[in-house]
Amino acid sequence: MKNNNIDRRVRVRFAPSPTGPLHIGGARTALYNYLFARQNGGDMIIRIEDTDSHRFVPGAEDYIIEALHWLGIEIDEGIGTTPEGPHAPYRQSERRDIYRNYVGQLLSEGKAYYAFDTPEELEKYRAEIPNFQYDAQNRLSLRNSLSLTEEEVKKLIADGTQYVVRLKIEPDVDITVNDIIRGEVVINSSVLDDKVLYKSADDLPTYHLANVVDDHLMEISHVIRGEEWLPSSPLHVLLYRAFGWEDTMPQFAHLPLLLKPEGNGKLSKRDGDRLGFPVFPLLWTDPVTQAISSGYRESGYLPNAVVNFLALLGWNSGTDQEIFSMKELIDSFDLKKCSKSGAKFDYEKGKWFNHKYIQELSGRDIVLLAKAHIERANLPYDEDRLAAATEIIKDRITLLSDLPALISFFFVAPTSYDESAIKKRWKEDTLAQLQEVYSCLTSITDWKSAHLEDTLKSFITEKGFNLGGIMNPLRLSLVGALQGPHLFDILEFIGKDETLARIEKAIDTIGSLKQ
Repeated sequence: MKNNNIDRRVRVRFAPSPTGPLHIGGARTALYNYLFARQNGGDMIIRIEDTDSHRFVPGAEDYIIEALHWLGIEIDEGIGTTPEGPHAPYRQSERRDIYRNYVGQLLSEGKAYYAFDTPEELEKYRAEIPNFQYDAQNRLSLRNSLSLTEEEVKKLIADGTQYVVRLKIEPDVDITVNDIIRGEVVINSSVLDDKVLYKSADDLPTYHLANVVDDHLMEISHVIRGEEWLPSSPLHVLLYRAFGWEDTMPQFAHLPLLLKPEGNGKLSKRDGDRLGFPVFPLLWTDPVTQAISSGYRESGYLPNAVVNFLALLGWNSGTDQEIFSMKELIDSFDLKKCSKSGAKFDYEKGKWFNHKYIQELSGRDIVLLAKAHIERANLPYDEDRLAAATEIIKDRITLLSDLPALISFFFVAPTSYDESAIKKRWKEDTLAQLQEVYSCLTSITDWKSAHLEDTLKSFITEKGFNLGGIMNPLRLSLVGALQGPHLFDILEFIGKDETLARIEKAIDTIGSLKQ
């Protein structure tokens, strides 16, 4: 079978349906298309497959485009660009006239036929005939233009009887799909039914016809999509043959599924709800139920970390490298290095990537990116102070949303104290010793972390106190819990007056609790 892909400009398309938010698996498919296009100096086209009018969800299209933009997936042509491009419109619902012409071509050439069977009739056949298929074996006994006279067909159409147009598939023909990832896949046509290509009820084609026509007219060179679409590829090959477009048939690449974290079954939203991680790039509010689904952006992930994480779910560079910039991904990406088997969704690894990327940022950059999280926590938004505090605890940040809890004690004195820490660390002599530490601190004028540490440790040694017996209650006084960064960095940051005020409050509060 002749194919001119070698000499063609690389043109790929991401063609989501606006039936809800973009799943993270769809985001990975878009990313792989983008990486392949950029590596080959080609074009990334976005097309909206909205032929299923009953499943259309308001806001879904805008969500998809915003999610791709957040991830840094640049669109060259189609929805989301201005002007859209030479093959507009790029919404399938706006291309009715185009599809109607191609349906007419197949009908006139005897490669497709009208079928008038009602849903109830088809349900009856399925109940009566085991493994029923609408195919060469059964179609002449059903109500269609192959079994009816021409006059009967014309009358049914003239009377407004609803119909579908089905592809006439010849039985027992081997169909070869050459897949870049999976190699040669051969399917016998006898396992296929005569697929519906068009429905008169809404004057729209089905996914199968619209895809093939659009891919041909938009000069798509490679179709990179999820494994779940592999069963439809033989039908698409048949349609290319039926139209005489074999020379321009795109090359196929079917990506591995994203699997549940346990590895058994396809990743779903329920898995995210169950284990506490997002399965959508951005937060989504269902327009009907108002149910809110979390997103990677709002949960505090960086887009380049999500891209890096997604890229390695089903693809491997062949090296030990794990951290890739977008440019490095573009340079390294190879469809032939994609796995055939499903990729387990390790959400903890996703957090690891995010932590690594955050460590490369300055405290100020982290604060700017986490501004919404900081404001929701009602922390005072002083950029310089926040940036300085963030630098101190930066190595503890996994998600941007972690930041307010990690730095809040720098700005707000504790109003309560960890009871378990009090029981464990606040001994009979702690109150008296902490009062002496308080007196020591009042005499220090050089309020720098290193000087504070040297001075206080020398004082503790001279007094014969246990170091941990002082440091833990002191941390509890300043933070409210036994957590946080280097203790003397906290003292320096909050200042002498605030330090003394917090110790005094802890002495009064915890001291009274222990009496």
